[in-house]
Amino acid sequence: MAKHKFEDFLVGVPDEYKGFVTTVHELLQGDYKGRIQTTKNGLSLSYAMPKTQRILGFSFRDSDLMVHINAENHAKYPDVLHSLPQVIVSQIDEASYCKKFDDLQKCWSTCEPGYDFYIGEKHFQKCRYYCFKLKVDAESIPFLLEIIKSEHKERANV
Repeated sequence: MAKHKFEDFLVGVPDEYKGFVTTVHELLQGDYKGRIQTTKNGLSLSYAMPKTQRILGFSFRDSDLMVHINAENHAKYPDVLHSLPQVIVSQIDEASYCKKFDDLQKCWSTCEPGYDFYIGEKHFQKCRYYCFKLKVDAESIPFLLEIIKSEHKERANV
């Protein structure tokens, strides 16, 4: 089986989002290893450091490009979260509640507790695997980039 390259993934990305995906790739490729996998919806692309959780992944759901940001350091950039537009806040709000906030024995044994944060006055306690799994669209791109850049910066400071 042939190993896929970044360009192979980029072919499936809608033209209006190729610049965003390329910018993220250029930001992360020096510090993180990219991994492309074949899924039922096409190729997916994720970035991770060896022996650590990934920082983000791109995938397709139906015909939508999705980005899944592992925002482990979200508490260190609350201003970024507070600046998010309603379209992103609504997607976060729709993410699953983290059952581990009620009982650490809930969910599967290796599951880590989710994210607990505020955006404005609204309190979110969301599953870490779905909280920042967001649809890429023209309105969201600048805000998604801010989250990604903030997370990248905080991980570099560790």
